[in-house]
Amino acid sequence: MLDFVKARKLAYCGHIMRKQGNRLDKDIMQGTVSGRRRRGRPRMAWINNMSMWTKLTAEGSMRMTNDRDQWRKYVYGVTNPRIKDG
Repeated sequence: MLDFVKARKLAYCGHIMRKQGNRLDKDIMQGTVSGRRRRGRPRMAWINNMSMWTKLTAEGSMRMTNDRDQWRKYVYGVTNPRIKDG
């Protein structure tokens, strides 16, 4: 079940990152929204989940999302439980 959620979240993140220009949804995913947060524990950002699951840097994963076929194959390799170590 967790692998299914990971795959859907990574696929959606790739969809958002391929959009052109300054978009609010893209800024939210990257965590670059202006303003201050309230005090307390920092929230987990989508880009942090992506980096943790794919073992890529945030910049590297954003570059990889530009090529849709490559990103789709990579997501399948990372989230498929039958393939060990992606």
